[in-house]
Amino acid sequence: MLKLGLHVSISGSIDKAVDRAVKLGCNTFQIFTRNPRGWRSRELKPEEAEAFIEKVERCGIDPVFGHMPYLPNLASPKDEIYEKSVESLIMELNRCLKLRIPYLVTHLGSHLGAGIDVGFERIINAINKGLSEVNGDVMLLLENTAGTKNSMGGSFEDIRYIIDRIDEPERVGVCFDTCHGFAAGYDLRTREAVESTIRKLDEIIGFERLKLVHLNDSKGGLNSRIDRHEHIGMGMIGEEGFRNILQSRLGKLPLILETPVDKRRSDIENLNKVRELAGEL
Repeated sequence: MLKLGLHVSISGSIDKAVDRAVKLGCNTFQIFTRNPRGWRSRELKPEEAEAFIEKVERCGIDPVFGHMPYLPNLASPKDEIYEKSVESLIMELNRCLKLRIPYLVTHLGSHLGAGIDVGFERIINAINKGLSEVNGDVMLLLENTAGTKNSMGGSFEDIRYIIDRIDEPERVGVCFDTCHGFAAGYDLRTREAVESTIRKLDEIIGFERLKLVHLNDSKGGLNSRIDRHEHIGMGMIGEEGFRNILQSRLGKLPLILETPVDKRRSDIENLNKVRELAGEL
């Protein structure tokens, strides 16, 4: 059975995310632990965390993933943004700890033209600082990017370079986004292409570090460097590509959809399309 879910809203109160996930038929899900469009957030109240934990345990949903907000840029050469980004990372690690969320996904950010070496140094220092400040068993998942201009983490080699320089590498894993990977040049359309991409990931990073797949189709073509998600099977990866992805080792990992919100297809229809392509419907 697939471990399949969505990024769900925490609107109202954070425990309502669990209700939404259950209603949609998810057995895993991802959330922002706070408003993702601001720098500041209020402290989690103990009763809020308790309500969230109780619902997750009662519903048997496992695992749950947190995601860093939109504004932080761990690769930023701008000191003020960088310092706020590191603070945000520490805050999110702590919030996940309080909510008993075992994984926090982070984008690696953009060096904004300062160069890849500056970006690497900033990211590595940020992660080391964040992990040293927060004791606990929350694993930070580094998400691959689409290789857009100045972005960090578009190749498996870049992610490996970062992991090799982390003081506590056992606390770092990987999230593979299919849209980003495809846009960055990792083909996922045929069975052979999927196996080749998995083999590269295994050789360079180590498949055992992969804890989550963001399952998204791509509006852009292979190696287009365009980061635009599409409904499952309606983009350039296509239905056959997702059939091959789901039948590979990637299909045995937790799968989180971050597909568009529009009138062409609902979240439930996207989930059902995944189940259909996996042979579960």
